Amino acid sequence: MNEAPLQEGIIEKKIRWLMLSRIALVTILFSFTTSIKLQKTDLFPEISLTPLYIIFAVAYTLSILYLCILKFRLIENQNISIYIQSFSDVVLVTGLVYATGGVTSVYSVLYPLIIIYAVLFLQKRGGLIIATFSSILYGLLIDLEYYRIIHPIYTTTFYKYDLGSAYVFSQIAIHVLSFYIIVFLASFVVAQEKKAWILLAEKETAFDQLDLLHRSIIESIDTGIMTINLRGMIKSFNRAAEEISGFSFTEVENRSIVELFPDFREISEKINKEDYKSSTRSRYHMEFEGKDHKKRILGCSVSNLKDHRGKRIGDIVIFQDLTSIIKMEKSLEKSRRLAIIGEMAASLAHEIRNPLASLGGSIQILKKDLNLNPVDERLMQIILRGKEQLDNIIKDFLLLARPAPGKRERIVVKEIIEDVVESIKLVPDWNDNIEIMLSLTDNIGIPANRTELREVFWNIILNSIQAMKDGGVLSIETKNISSGDATAEYLEIAIGDTGSGIDEKNLDMVFEPFFTTKETGTGLGLAIVNRIVEAYGGTIRIENNGGAGTTCVVSFPFHK
Repeated sequence: MNEAPLQEGIIEKKIRWLMLSRIALVTILFSFTTSIKLQKTDLFPEISLTPLYIIFAVAYTLSILYLCILKFRLIENQNISIYIQSFSDVVLVTGLVYATGGVTSVYSVLYPLIIIYAVLFLQKRGGLIIATFSSILYGLLIDLEYYRIIHPIYTTTFYKYDLGSAYVFSQIAIHVLSFYIIVFLASFVVAQEKKAWILLAEKETAFDQLDLLHRSIIESIDTGIMTINLRGMIKSFNRAAEEISGFSFTEVENRSIVELFPDFREISEKINKEDYKSSTRSRYHMEFEGKDHKKRILGCSVSNLKDHRGKRIGDIVIFQDLTSIIKMEKSLEKSRRLAIIGEMAASLAHEIRNPLASLGGSIQILKKDLNLNPVDERLMQIILRGKEQLDNIIKDFLLLARPAPGKRERIVVKEIIEDVVESIKLVPDWNDNIEIMLSLTDNIGIPANRTELREVFWNIILNSIQAMKDGGVLSIETKNISSGDATAEYLEIAIGDTGSGIDEKNLDMVFEPFFTTKETGTGLGLAIVNRIVEAYGGTIRIENNGGAGTTCVVSFPFHK
């Protein structure tokens, strides 16, 4: 729950360090350039300090502005902030290159720094955008100077600009190529760094777990565990035991178990009479008053504690507060009440539908009667789309909570499937690289509600095309499943795809309400499909195709 705010805090901290690093770098460059100029070396001949002062002043001003934006959260999306800073830095570096000799300027080495931090914050895509922008500005600057459209700032003539075209354009090519190479190298390094950190964390965790494996296992169990020696003295006491009893290990260490659990005396006597060679003994109940003076009923079992030679050296006492079971029963009762509330919510959703329909109708009338300008027309469309989305959500809840089928008639399954296939090509998730293969039985009808049957096939086929983002094959086949007397009793529809498939551990959960592995969606689609199919007395199952997609098989009762 707190993971997102924590991640935001880490990103903000990195952005703050980026801004401070920029200020430090600008200061270093300013000092370096000024000292070189004052020493009158040949590194920057004929350079005027005025443009440099302006560039550095703008850099300082922007850095302060970025800090204010971050502090007062003027831009919520941090990616936008990084893009703004990256583009601004590229422009400033281009100005610095222009002011210090253009193609001969040493400050073109600053472009890669911008590209690198763009990759760090914006991943490869952001790095490519900044590299492209840097290439455009650098290439444009050098071309304009070469063709004498502009001239260096430090002179009004094209002083000493006698560089050959091969050199100039090779410099442009080298810089542009290096920009993109840096993007890919930085992306690779960032990815490897993440992997390295993950592996390092895993190794450290593995060593820690190896060192504390025994204690970690014992301490992680929510059941009280203590060990006693042959004289009944407590030798270990785990965290759960401390929580149940209210006593810490230091308070009970080397104390008799009978002192802590008086009712254990009778159990102890029974233990002494039992065969010590037996690994596990009976379960017992005992009453216990904890340090908080609250009475509890504990359930416990006792097993032999043996050394590495198999010799009994004591006993392991495992106990649990049965109050937790009572709480669990109350929790289950609460879940039942919540289910009833869910039904009430569905009823409420049904009641909301009517005023929502009135609202939509009123908006349609207003839209028709009013002379709207383009902006108002667009807002009206947004309202209508929102109303449709609410309608769809309410419809899904009603189908899930109360899947009673509507009016049924004989529906030809082939016609419904062909209609859905044609309609599905209009959704945004459709990919023209998807090949559709149909093998449908003619004139086979089942008693069903057209809308509900269409809902079933729409959800299944939509899931299939969403699983094939890069294209693939969508196959739909229908066939009759006959009984022993050759009378067809079920119509089976197999919808297969060659998409990404479903993780085996998720196969049993795909029909649960609100379960989804997609970034968008409510997770109600297949749950609704399952409820509709069950309402018709049918069955539905999903199978993995050996790593090459999935097949959803739906069977409906059918009689000739």
